[in-house]
Amino acid sequence: MPQGRSPILELHQITKAFGGVEALRGVDFALSAGEIHGLVGENGAGKSTLMKIIAGVHPDFSGRFMLDGRETRFRSVRDARAAGIAMVHQELSVAPDLSVAENVFLGAQPTNRFGLVQWRRMAREAADELARFGINVDPLSRLGDLPIGMQQLIEIARVLFSGARIIILDEPTSALSPPEVERLFGTLRQLRDAGTAIVFISHFIEDILQISDTVTVFRNGRKVAEAQAAVTSKAALIEAMVGKGREALEETYTDDIALPPPNDRPVVLEASRITLARSLRGVSFEVRSGEVLGIYGFMGCGQLELARILFGKLRPDRGTLVVAGDQKAFGSTADARRAGIAFVPESRRAMLFLQEPVYKNITISILDRISRLVLKPSRERALAASQVEQLQIRPPAVELDLGMLSGGNQQKVALAKWLSYPPRLLVLCEPTRGMDVGAKSDVINIIRDLRAQGLAIIVFSTEPETVLSLADRILVLKRGAVVREFSNEAISKDRLLEAA
Repeated sequence: MPQGRSPILELHQITKAFGGVEALRGVDFALSAGEIHGLVGENGAGKSTLMKIIAGVHPDFSGRFMLDGRETRFRSVRDARAAGIAMVHQELSVAPDLSVAENVFLGAQPTNRFGLVQWRRMAREAADELARFGINVDPLSRLGDLPIGMQQLIEIARVLFSGARIIILDEPTSALSPPEVERLFGTLRQLRDAGTAIVFISHFIEDILQISDTVTVFRNGRKVAEAQAAVTSKAALIEAMVGKGREALEETYTDDIALPPPNDRPVVLEASRITLARSLRGVSFEVRSGEVLGIYGFMGCGQLELARILFGKLRPDRGTLVVAGDQKAFGSTADARRAGIAFVPESRRAMLFLQEPVYKNITISILDRISRLVLKPSRERALAASQVEQLQIRPPAVELDLGMLSGGNQQKVALAKWLSYPPRLLVLCEPTRGMDVGAKSDVINIIRDLRAQGLAIIVFSTEPETVLSLADRILVLKRGAVVREFSNEAISKDRLLEAA
């Protein structure tokens, strides 16, 4: 908290439970105007739960909630917004079928004196607001047609320019390239200097230290540390977060790592001259059994489009795919599945059902294999329990609604959904996005185990650490083309960033 300033928000002994499981236990928290307060902690540590209480998402909790020196309690998100509090959630909450302008003014469209929406004014003002944030897109374009990183920027911009006096950002940089992160940080500093209070949640500890004034650490539903960002360090924060294993978890990849020699196992997939409109230009590569191929690039480089082509979500304008020696032309995702390809997208919400039990999320892709006429929940649960044990999903309760699990454990469920198959090729988009260091380590070990079992894996990521920790070979995509391949050589994060 900035020296000499009284907090505008104070939380005392906040406790919150879900289904008998305590997510927060006696947490105190304070926030001042003109402060950027960073929050760090492992998945499930309680950060997002506390912020959702502040934002009115969770009205049922115990403890005292003080705003401007007066005790209050929000019954809804609308109550919080009326008090000047806005939040950007980790999972996108945009309306993909609406236009960019409609999303910028979602719930607050400008109207005339007759109550009619002023569409031209809305488009013009949306374009102006986004331009202030360095975003130049057609305000009338459908938001869902834009890359997920651009959707995230637009959602952030909507909240930043909403006039809210308290802004909560949950993993705002997870889909952004370095230049976009710097643009966001510049805007946050301007808002802070104008008196806005900002809470910044991130697993990127370097981002936390760069942008925050104060940093609070959560562990197992408790607040375990608070420090001024200027006088703490990444090592100290990681030690407070996990309490152990700091050296093993703090991987920055500033030094060279050695990529192994290519293996001589069978080629599982060969892509030749894949071209798609303005997104991809003659992309060619192959991936073999027992190999992890990393495909790295900044947001908008063509990664997501390429991943969708591999799973039949998009059809290329030109080029061929050969799977296990057979040329394929996927007309649908079902065609790709029959060819033995599994796909985990960059957004967990796109493939998971948060209101359904864990076991249903795991078995949904193989229902036709385990039951032809009548579903057998007992068999579903048994198959799911096996995957839960193998992947160390926590808590190990297959009946629990998936939305009750942390983001890292939801990602494990996304993997388990396909591993009941098993597939020939696993395509992963941003497999460790939005995870703390411990959860990342778990998922990385799972992927390495799958490689050892002979699975061919392609990892698409905008995080250099992810591809460096996993890949046997690395392709760098830039403006829709492969500009560099790293194989059987020493490589560092700096060289990877330079190539992109």
